[in-house]
Amino acid sequence: MKKEMIVSLVLVLLFLVSVFPANIYSRAAPVGDWPMFHHDLTHTGYSTSPALTTNQTLWNYTTGNQVQSSPAVANGIVYVGSDDGNLYAFNVTTGALIWNYTTGKSISSSPTVANGAVYVGSLDDKVYAFDATTGALVWNYTTGGGVESSPAIANGMVYVGSDDYNVYALNATTGALVWNYTTGDEVSSSPAVANGIVYVGSDDYNVYALNATTGKLIWTYTTDFYVESSPAVAGDIVYVGSADWNVYALNASTGTLVWNYTTGSEVNSSPAVASGIVYVGSDDWLVYALNSTTGALVWNYTTNAFVYSSPAVASGIVYVGSDYPDDNLYALNATTGAIVWSYTTGDQVSSSPAIDNGVVYVGSYDGNLYAIGSILSVVPEFSSTLPGITLVISIFIALSAVIIAKKRRTQKN
Repeated sequence: MKKEMIVSLVLVLLFLVSVFPANIYSRAAPVGDWPMFHHDLTHTGYSTSPALTTNQTLWNYTTGNQVQSSPAVANGIVYVGSDDGNLYAFNVTTGALIWNYTTGKSISSSPTVANGAVYVGSLDDKVYAFDATTGALVWNYTTGGGVESSPAIANGMVYVGSDDYNVYALNATTGALVWNYTTGDEVSSSPAVANGIVYVGSDDYNVYALNATTGKLIWTYTTDFYVESSPAVAGDIVYVGSADWNVYALNASTGTLVWNYTTGSEVNSSPAVASGIVYVGSDDWLVYALNSTTGALVWNYTTNAFVYSSPAVASGIVYVGSDYPDDNLYALNATTGAIVWSYTTGDQVSSSPAIDNGVVYVGSYDGNLYAIGSILSVVPEFSSTLPGITLVISIFIALSAVIIAKKRRTQKN
């Protein structure tokens, strides 16, 4: 009887393999859970993805140089740039390389996926648009300086900053210039877009609000040092860090100061906003949680190095990287700041994490892109993406239970 049950179990497994192809774990959702820097156009850094409670390595891929770029995830593909000059596209489940495209210089800009295309900047002074599936070049636009800023795609336009002091709005389909706005210094901050306004920082110490259609200046707010942090917009408040050691909350319509919180060093990390709390890193080695309304400190967590990485939040967990010599990705309880786990890479983590379906993707200066999670994180997709799979799994579990019960009865007798 035992042999018959084992044979039945094997037959079920063979049926599972024959009916469902090798890409069984591929994502079915038409849009990935993290398609751009800091998740969405408002750069809140918040996702409804399940939290990751373990720090297992699912896969990693070694590029030819350090990875400062933050990953984007869409349609079963994770995209990331490398200082080796390449934009890479990987299968989210296996880490297999799908395609790569070599630009003229390093890519620290984070890719953005929208409408079947992926957009990214390069230090070769260009903004690129590729076919998201094949990697075929669609267009490129030459600015007057390196492009470290990460593109935002809205209203049929690509908004991005450049080291030539400009913020650009390009036609997303053709790459043609729609408008540009000249600031007083380099723009490595990544634009956020909300309610027809583009928000971005500049090394000229200012935060800018520009009309998304025309590029006309709406307001500026002047800090005491450069602003490489990227703004996050939640409600009618813009949150942004500055190298003057402060985190600022500004009225989104007028630019009026609502509050500021002074840390112990530069704030180049970009804030995340979730459930009434602002999360941000500082070069004083701390991760901060601040009340989004008042700016009052909720908690802070001490790492062992600068925190340039921008936090990502999902299901009550805050994920953030730290620089050399700490080299860790941290998972912190969003309410208390208590550490849930940490994951050590081979070098500093200034890349900002992306979260999709319970898996965290992050780059490191050791040249790797890491996928950290558990194979169980893909199980919830089965019932919705593969009709009948839940029944097959149930049969598998039931047969296993029968075999175990049979064995126990035999042992008792």
